[in-house]
Parts: sequence; structure tokens; C-alpha cells
Amino acid sequence: MILPALALTVALVVQNQVPLRAASHANAPRQTTLASGDWLEVRGERQGYLQVYDHRHERAGYVHPSMVRSYTVEESTAPKLAALVDYLRDAPGQESLGIGYVALYLRAAPATQVGADAFDALGTMAERLGVRASERVVKTGDAVLAAQLEAAESYGVHFVRFEREGQTRVCYDGEAYRRVLALGGSGRARVRAALGLTDPDCADPSLGASAALTLAKWRAGVLDTVDPTKLDAGVPAHERARLRLRRAAVQAELAYSAARAGERALAKQASDAAKREFLTADRTALADEDLLAYDEAALRVATVRWAEESAPAAKGLSVELAAGEPGQTCVRVKKATQKEPFQHCTYGVVWPSSIRVAPHETAVAMTVQPLPGWSELLVLHASPGAPANWIADTVTPATVDPELGYVELAGFSADGARLLLVRESRVSGPVGAPRTTPPRIQRSFQVVATDSLRVEKQAASLANFPTFQKWKTADWQQGTLALR
Repeated sequence: MILPALALTVALVVQNQVPLRAASHANAPRQTTLASGDWLEVRGERQGYLQVYDHRHERAGYVHPSMVRSYTVEESTAPKLAALVDYLRDAPGQESLGIGYVALYLRAAPATQVGADAFDALGTMAERLGVRASERVVKTGDAVLAAQLEAAESYGVHFVRFEREGQTRVCYDGEAYRRVLALGGSGRARVRAALGLTDPDCADPSLGASAALTLAKWRAGVLDTVDPTKLDAGVPAHERARLRLRRAAVQAELAYSAARAGERALAKQASDAAKREFLTADRTALADEDLLAYDEAALRVATVRWAEESAPAAKGLSVELAAGEPGQTCVRVKKATQKEPFQHCTYGVVWPSSIRVAPHETAVAMTVQPLPGWSELLVLHASPGAPANWIADTVTPATVDPELGYVELAGFSADGARLLLVRESRVSGPVGAPRTTPPRIQRSFQVVATDSLRVEKQAASLANFPTFQKWKTADWQQGTLALR
């Protein structure tokens, strides 16, 4: 006689810091502490307590029924579990519990009934849990985040961790999102999956040039599979605009990585695509919470908009780019009256088309990008007594830890004694303490002395700034994103 298999009864922990007792009373020793989303195998009941086994901690014990919800894992339970997953998907702070319910649903439901929706919910909650764990400012109730991460990871949900800007970044590896794209989820689910797989803040900054380029190409390929022009009518306009901004940001990352690896043709193609996607995004359709992302995408695109092959000719002044030590680019400047050129080398990406020479050859300025999403202005200016009578200075987007930002040259004064600069950056804290305050975008239009780089005048906008309006160049006004 063949006996039918007994259905498994599972107790899902629905609160945080739940004690697993050694005996069935409130004063019994605590075996361990359970997190929301932990699952326990129910083996019986005694004196008002459930007798359970905790597979994550490999311990038996007792838990009070008010702190868990019990389910028999069978096909008839699947619809109830699916409804709870749908509810918890959009419940901030309940990610580990929602992941536990997804795991129960996948175990109870027949394989033929499991579609993209379950993996969409799993990816959404796992990504949100990683974002919460990455916040520098600890909020009320976040003391249990480590336990919630462990509970989620016990179900096979993987997170990657790396140091970025002085803090540990926790990112979901995106396996559920890959399944959504493979299973052909709804338009909105595919947009969420593409965004979750391509977050620029989840790129490991320690990647070498080759690995970074491979990752950037893969991310661009993921976004190519979700074409904003081919999405169904169920995708709202603000999500289409959000997708455009991400495509712009990833293409900007690809442009930088390609230039860093020496693939200048790909860098130019990606730069053009980045600017096109950004300009196509409908800013008026964006939700309030997406406006910062719009400005961040603008900053990323602005850092690589110079991705072209050749530099403009400079009459009477020789400006050349040459390879230095491995990974270096050297800028050589030489006047017709000089015997030896002045040379300055950098490990950043030098954009040749950004090179500009001041009137009377008092200075040479160019954009140098040392990091993705962060470009600086290298200013070589005449200085009697210095080597070859030149000196090199660098102007940064802001005097804070590098996050996102760029510096652009908008023109020179007629005598070459002053530069017009635009600085724009994302800041979220003072020097040495990034991400300790809510992020914001700061933009400044400046008149700067060429010889000392001292700021003489500045304003947050070009309104009522006649000096800047007088000296700005037409090519800068045509190409800049600072006037968006």
C-alpha cells in the first residue's frame, strides 16, 4: 500500500526580533532571534506554543502563534499566497516577509502556473531591500536590516556588496528580473526589470577597464530589449520617460568605458545615443520623485558629450595628445617660440574635441574624465618662471567627494584673462561624508581668472548675468545641457 505524501506545514515569521524559545513558555531561554520572513517547519503544538524547526539556524524550539502565520504547502494554498505577495510587493519595510511569501508560493503552485508576475514581485522587493540597506542615514526600524537580509538570502536571493564613496553599497544581483525578461512579462514588469538590472549606482567601481566595458555593453543590450517605442499602452508616460533616462545614463557609462578602453568609435556612438535618449525623455511626464533622476542623467550625459575623434586646430599653438605610461594620456603644449613643449599627463579620459585655446594663447582648457559620471576641466595656463612657462591646474565640479558632476568651458574673455565656467554636481553631504543628507543638484555659472582660477563672479542662472552672456560661445550654447 502506497501512503500519500504528507503536506508540509510551514510557519512564516511576520514580525521582527521574534524569540525562538527552548521550551513552551515565555520565560524559557532564547535559542535565537528570528526575522520577518523566516520560515519554520511546524512539528506540533504544546502549551499554546508551536513546536518548530528553524532550518536557517538549524535549531528546534518553540514560537508563539501570534508571531507567525501557518500554511499548508499545497496547490490549494497558492492563490492565497499569490494575493499576499501582490500586496506585500508595494509595502516598504516588509521586503523580507514578502520574499518569504514568494518562496512559499513557488513551492505550492504548479510549475505550469508560475509566470513572470511572481518574479517581478521578488525582484522589486529584493531591489528595495538592497536600497534600504545601502542608506547612510539610519532610519527608525532599520536596526533589523541585517537580519532581514539574512532571511532573504536564506531563500537563495543574492546580494552583491562593494565600497562606494565611503560606504557599503548593497545591490540585488537581479536574477528574478532576468526571469521576467525571459518569460516575457507585461510592459510595466519588463520596464521594472530593465531598470533593476541597469542601476548605474550598482556598478562595482573597482572593475578594470575591460570588465567595466563588458558590463556596460551588457546593460545597454538589456535596455535595447525594452524599446520605449514598442511598449504596450499599459505603460504610463512617466515610466517611459524613466526608461529613456536610464538608457541615456547607461549609454553615457558605455561611452566612458569604451573611451577608457581605447574604443573611440564606440564611445562616439554611445555618446550620441546618450544625448538623443536624454533629449527624447519627456520631462513634463515625470513624477516628482523622478526629477532628481532627470538631472542626474543630464550630468552623466554632459560628462561624455565631447566623445569625438579630432581636436580643433590651434593657430600658432601646438596642442597634442600622446600616450604616456600605461593608462596615461599626456597633453603637450608648445608655442612657436618655444624649443621644448610643456607636458602634463593624466590617467583620466581626455576628450580631444573639448580642447579650446584662449585668445592670445594665454591658456588651453580641455575636459578630462577620471570617473564615470564625473568630469573635470584641465587648464594649462602661462606662468613665467614655471617649467616651459606653463602650469597645469584642475577645476572640479564641486569641492566635495566625487559623486556626479561636470565642469564645462563656456568661453573666454576677449583678452584671454578670464574663463567662463559652468559647474554642476550632485551633492549629498560635506567633504568626507557623502550621502549624509538628501541629494540635490547645484549649478553655478562663473567668471574665473585664467592665471589663478579665482572665482570673480558667479550666479545660479544666466538671468541678470550680462558678463557671461557677452562672452559665451555659440558652440557651447548649442551643445550644453546646463540650459535644459
